[in-house]
Amino acid sequence: MPVRTFLLTIGILSLTSCNQLQRSGAKVLPLDPPTLQAYDHPKNVILLIGDGMGLTQISAGLYSNGNFLNLEAFPVIGLHKAYSSSDLITDSAAGATAFASGIKTYNGAIGVNAKGHAVPTILEEAEAEGLSTGMVTTSTIVHATPAAFAAHRAKRNMFEEIASDLLRTEIDLLIGGGKKYFDQREKDERNLYQELLGKGYQVSDYFTQDFQDLTYQSDRNLVYFTANEDPLPRSAGRDYLVPASKMAPVFLKGRSKKGFFLMIEGAQIDWAGHANNADYLIDEMIEFDEVVGEILAFARQDGETLVILTADHETGGLAINPGSSMNDLVSAFTTDYHTGSLVPVFAYGPGSELFAGIYENTDIYYKMKAALGLDQKLDQ
Repeated sequence: MPVRTFLLTIGILSLTSCNQLQRSGAKVLPLDPPTLQAYDHPKNVILLIGDGMGLTQISAGLYSNGNFLNLEAFPVIGLHKAYSSSDLITDSAAGATAFASGIKTYNGAIGVNAKGHAVPTILEEAEAEGLSTGMVTTSTIVHATPAAFAAHRAKRNMFEEIASDLLRTEIDLLIGGGKKYFDQREKDERNLYQELLGKGYQVSDYFTQDFQDLTYQSDRNLVYFTANEDPLPRSAGRDYLVPASKMAPVFLKGRSKKGFFLMIEGAQIDWAGHANNADYLIDEMIEFDEVVGEILAFARQDGETLVILTADHETGGLAINPGSSMNDLVSAFTTDYHTGSLVPVFAYGPGSELFAGIYENTDIYYKMKAALGLDQKLDQ
């Protein structure tokens, strides 16, 4: 038998055996993972979360924006498995807790494990090591995703309790809605707005001045409330996300020589998916990509910043159907809830190579921690 024929036969037999193993449910041993010791440690980490953003949401934004998105510049791409401990279909609370603390927990959990016990978050760990920290969101700052990085509660709808938890941190920057959970509370008579001022924070809100008119004091922690409850959609006039995202890394860099951790959330990509509103979704997706552009521009100039872009889950089961053309999509949704699709991960900067491949959503926490060197510092 000629050598080429022999090798081809062996290859076919190997593929057949592999397929039989997979169909029978037997596990195929994975290849050895690549050695990842030789990467540069970033000084700063910026985690961008497009809530509800799956590959089709990205595609819809791309095709509706002249076949271009800033996120195309990311050199490293991976996928994460988003399921929670309680359900194959995760929610934002469990998904964000996986990113923030490296554990699978039940849907609705905020910074607690499956038994309801509080777990440390990467924001808290960064803070403990002297890094500056911040969060920017188009939801309330007590909503599931930001809450999971700085609060510890059994249920995601414990908004006033989550607001109280935020005051236990020394987070340098908070921008988002939800002012009423601080100064119009129903469960107690505390005024957390005044308590923030008492802690030395600079506190402002959209009632007082537009974000673009805000003059911030670089030597004080800052909270800016963009709405009393939920912020508006972009199409209804919300305009703070891009300028806030441009300002945030500059502000945090000036707050600590040790570096910073920043989380920015485009929350309303998810809300549009729940509403099965493609126009709303595309508008939010394109705006969030503007944020990506600003953050990548900062990271390129800075040279010490790792940028990660991902989502907690896909929302809506969005499809782009036949009859679509560039800038004119025929779209449809399969659900008004989340789906179980694998979720894309994009990375840029020192340590970005850690984010290639397919892995659990909890690994994002460990990869960020390893990149910052926090795993070594906290074990000492």
